[in-house]
Amino acid sequence: MFTSVNTRSASVYKRVAVETGVQAADSHRLVGMLFDGLLQAVAAARGAMERGDLVVKGEQIGKAVRIVEEGLKAGLDPAGGEMAQNLRALYAYSVRRLTEANLRNDPAALAEVATLIEPVAQAWQDIRGQALQGA
Repeated sequence: MFTSVNTRSASVYKRVAVETGVQAADSHRLVGMLFDGLLQAVAAARGAMERGDLVVKGEQIGKAVRIVEEGLKAGLDPAGGEMAQNLRALYAYSVRRLTEANLRNDPAALAEVATLIEPVAQAWQDIRGQALQGA
């Protein structure tokens, strides 16, 4: 199957933009990017589910699970105390709900994950804003 030059160019541009953003980001911004990617993947999975596009739904849920497991959860400090334990439990629950959403075609499970993660992502952004104001 062939793709148009415009589609390939847009894909390359997007990949380069992401790679450049990652290279230029500090650790706080990288976690913020993980939250953004997770919420985008969940939204894309919901859209695919509504359209009946099972392939894209599965890809996006898989992407969301990888972001949680390999990015957010793996980045937690094992000696991080109660906060890290609570986040670890939230991430484990989110992965379970994402898996259930995929197996059962359950948009409510995807919405639940977004509802749980959005305040954590916002709090993470707020920490950055407070740190910059104090500097």
